[in-house]
Amino acid sequence: MHTYRSHTCADLNKDNVGETVRLSGWVHRVRDHGGILFIDLRDHYGVTQVLCDPDSPVFKDVEKVRSEWCIRIDGNVKARDPELVNPKIPTGEVEVFVRDIEVLGKAEELPLMVFGDQEYPEETRLRYRYLDLRREKLQRNMTLRSDVVASMRRRMWDKKFREYQTPIITASSPEGARDFLVPSRLHPGKFYALPQAPQQFKQLIMVSGYDKYFQIAPCFRDEDPRADRSPTDFYQLDMEMSFVTQQDVFDTIAPVIAGIFEEFGGGKKVDAAADWEQISYKDAALWYGTDKPDLRNPIKMQVVSDHFRGSGFAIFAKLLEQDGTEIRAIPAPTGGSRKFCDRMNAFAQKEGLPGMGYIFWRAGDNGEMEAAGPLAKNIGPERTEAIRQQLGLDVGDAAFFLGGKPASFERVAGKARTVIGEELGLTDKDRFAFAWIVDFPIYAADEETGKIDFEHNPFSMPQGGMEALEGNPLDVRGYQYDLACNGYELVSGAIRNHKPEIMYRAFEIAGYGADEVNKRFGGMVNAFKYGAPPHGGCAAGIDRIVMLLADEANIREVIMFPMNQRAEDLMMNAPSDPTSDQLMELNLRVIPQD
Repeated sequence: MHTYRSHTCADLNKDNVGETVRLSGWVHRVRDHGGILFIDLRDHYGVTQVLCDPDSPVFKDVEKVRSEWCIRIDGNVKARDPELVNPKIPTGEVEVFVRDIEVLGKAEELPLMVFGDQEYPEETRLRYRYLDLRREKLQRNMTLRSDVVASMRRRMWDKKFREYQTPIITASSPEGARDFLVPSRLHPGKFYALPQAPQQFKQLIMVSGYDKYFQIAPCFRDEDPRADRSPTDFYQLDMEMSFVTQQDVFDTIAPVIAGIFEEFGGGKKVDAAADWEQISYKDAALWYGTDKPDLRNPIKMQVVSDHFRGSGFAIFAKLLEQDGTEIRAIPAPTGGSRKFCDRMNAFAQKEGLPGMGYIFWRAGDNGEMEAAGPLAKNIGPERTEAIRQQLGLDVGDAAFFLGGKPASFERVAGKARTVIGEELGLTDKDRFAFAWIVDFPIYAADEETGKIDFEHNPFSMPQGGMEALEGNPLDVRGYQYDLACNGYELVSGAIRNHKPEIMYRAFEIAGYGADEVNKRFGGMVNAFKYGAPPHGGCAAGIDRIVMLLADEANIREVIMFPMNQRAEDLMMNAPSDPTSDQLMELNLRVIPQD
């Protein structure tokens, strides 16, 4: 018999009754039923109930074991009495009577319990992550993650892509976030960087004549943590293709993503990849208040400025006299009660706005529909009816209104749309809803100085090429795109600017001269001077995809060893102080902070 096990803790069933077996695993829990000891023995695969009574030669040894001890047992497989069968586990028809036991590893008093669903502080969970990872939910999440990555690889190979590895120690990458710098011992005073993404290298792979590239790529960015973002490192499905248009990229990656969600989405509806809507960045901001809309929520915001110009509602009427202002409405089907409207008004105030105007429609005393709320009284029935008809609302519905320059209220409007959809039960929770966001602006102007700078990826090909760069920079759109799902950005990519003359001009508009471009991105720009093909691609965030599939709200629940909110690894004590010898070897000195 094998030194440690003849079967896993998920293998045994009634066909094994009468066999002598060997199992190894962790003591999930111990129960004493009138002198008979029952142990739920757990390994990565499942749980088997083992028991021991005073007739066993090792009863006294079994009495000593405690939760999370790692043990090996030998025993005989017995059928459970019919009334004691546990149909919830594969091994529920049998149990193993212990004849021999070996303690492989004792456990001290536990800082957190593996058995059960108790909640523990995040600090405790991350400091003892190896115990946290033994819990059923995290075992399930990490297995899901591994299976998703394996499926991604198979799907990309099936599409004739090959996986190539790119450097981890390199120069800074043009991704816009902060780099993690690595000091060079051989070149004192100089630094490498951990790659924010394989962006430059995958483009160079295309210049080198490799037609289809992908990689399950680690990426490193020194970012502030969020619930849906790791503050240090993350993984992405990175891909690039030569001789393609934007639509070619969509047609390639969309079936891969759709297939992953169909395979691992637990039966939730996934629209066919060919049916995924393409929404301009401008329309996404208008309709949803965000460039990563949750389309499970059917609410679309609309501009209703004309109904308030010169109206009796002075606040909005005066706002509209200023350049660049507008009034937007958030329809709220079935939200037509003063209680709900007051609640949403309070929500806006908590978000830092003075409030949200509202109108709701109800049946009047005469049985006819009437509009209610302060706005309705101020603008009169004719304007109110025009708003209702534009928004397609009826009795029992409401609408909320925000005004000013869109940048001042768009974020709150988007959050309000989300809250309204969820509170009114309009958001379809049993669905993954995808949409491509396209036509991103390449440039933006600083509101105070008017200076033009890059708004989005500077390496996207401008729509219209060089000709587009000769007009108003704020009108230039790039062949850049994101894939949104359920309110998250899952994929980001672009058709690349592969022509040096267009690239130099694009950077010149933003105030970067040719010397600066050559200094920062010389490796890639020089390569483009030697016959670069048109190319494009994208990257899909693996952590975020798994987070959605696992139905988790926090990305740390699907990362095996995550950092905490302060970008610290409490288990490994990182970041840590370097030794004096290390600093001397690197010719570095740490300046003490006051």
